[in-house]
Amino acid sequence: MAPSIAELPQTAQAPAASKVNQSDYKEAFSSVPSSFNLEAELKGSADHPAARYANYLPTWDFSRTYPPLEPFEHHEHGKGADATFPDLIKEGVKVDDLTGTIGASVEGVQLSQLSDKGKDQLALFVAQKKVVAFREQDFADLPIGEAKKIGEYFGRLHIHPTSGAPADHPEVHLIHRGAGDTTAKDFFGDRINSTTWHTDVAYEEQPPGTTFLYVLDGPRAGGDTIFSNQVEAYNRLSPAMRERLHGLSAVHSGMDQAAGSKSRGATVRREPVTNVHPIVRTHPATGEKALYVNQQFTRRITPLKKEESDYLLKFLMDHIMWGVDFQVRVKWEPGTVVVWDNRVTAHSAIMDWHDGQRRHIARITPQAERPYETPFEGTN
Repeated sequence: MAPSIAELPQTAQAPAASKVNQSDYKEAFSSVPSSFNLEAELKGSADHPAARYANYLPTWDFSRTYPPLEPFEHHEHGKGADATFPDLIKEGVKVDDLTGTIGASVEGVQLSQLSDKGKDQLALFVAQKKVVAFREQDFADLPIGEAKKIGEYFGRLHIHPTSGAPADHPEVHLIHRGAGDTTAKDFFGDRINSTTWHTDVAYEEQPPGTTFLYVLDGPRAGGDTIFSNQVEAYNRLSPAMRERLHGLSAVHSGMDQAAGSKSRGATVRREPVTNVHPIVRTHPATGEKALYVNQQFTRRITPLKKEESDYLLKFLMDHIMWGVDFQVRVKWEPGTVVVWDNRVTAHSAIMDWHDGQRRHIARITPQAERPYETPFEGTN
């Protein structure tokens, strides 16, 4: 998708439109009403089976809009949780680190059965590991309302401003590429890769924290999600660079996402916003500092001039994208629920299958605190 030019409102939270860069926002694939084939999803075709979870198929309610989000007081459940994880990692549970710097795979834990103490420990465990793939989960088989209740424990559920959602459940964000969809061929006619590094809805005043993503249908191979450890990305910088970044903030904008949705005939359920967040944010449970910029939504570093902002943002984006040694590629399997902390990671879907197999994933997105920074300490 070609970049669009969006104007920011002149508010106390964001600089004037003339001081915000044109974006490189791109969407590798996005389900919209015009391309959604309900019959094929419900009945299947000669080449593809029907959707396994018809209750999770996307709907778009053009008659309903939502008011601006109001601030709320967030309670961080990972703060003060038992770091030995007795109610989460019990005897017989298998935990395998996926890399030396980020990610774990867990077998033997059923997320839907956790006690409140277990959920508190989950928040801390995920904050430490950054992203955790829980296998053989019953999450997708629960009534959608029950799945949402699990997410609600960790914060107010975010309603995405542009995506389709299951009927009567706007709090569930869907990533849906229908069976027979081969639009990747068109996308790669104009782009050389499908990576779209981002932190979910970073443009909100209170972006997400502990987040749940669960697979409903997926290709036999491909369609993985790659995650970056933004704490390690921060730590890799020299002390001088880390010190320079402290005190700087960046504009995060949802304008391009909304404009793209409108251009494809999809919904904009809430007017897009911009917010300014520190480039280095601190996690409330671990105290770790993390880079908080991303390719999709970060537009401008303040109070730098345009050329200075462009130069520094390019350096930081390249650093995140090239940092293979602090990234992990999570493979989807039936029954997988990925839980990650949006405050200390960035991620991207990978569009590397081209035979029209369905990729259908649901996200429950509890919001967290407004990003804040703590004083530079020399070492992290």
